[in-house]
Amino acid sequence: MSISEKMKGLSTNMHQGAKNSSISLLGVALRMLTGIMLGLTLALIGQELIGYGSFALLFTMVVVFGLVIKTTSSWTIGRILIFDLVLILVAMLLRMYILVAP
Repeated sequence: MSISEKMKGLSTNMHQGAKNSSISLLGVALRMLTGIMLGLTLALIGQELIGYGSFALLFTMVVVFGLVIKTTSSWTIGRILIFDLVLILVAMLLRMYILVAP
């Protein structure tokens, strides 16, 4: 094995490693964004319905965030994006219901 073949193999391995790392980082960022948004939404809904304080709001956010991260840990980026799309559609339905309700 010559030095040029070793360098070519090294550059190929670095390219694959960078690609895998960036995909993994994007997945973690999507999971965190989904968890934060879902946690905040459900915590605010709970606060309006029940009327609990700031500590309970923060606790609810953290619990929902943890559940989302745990649930989506084995999902691919495509499944996370589809889940986000479903959540956006449900939020639009809730908004429409709030606007139409007397």
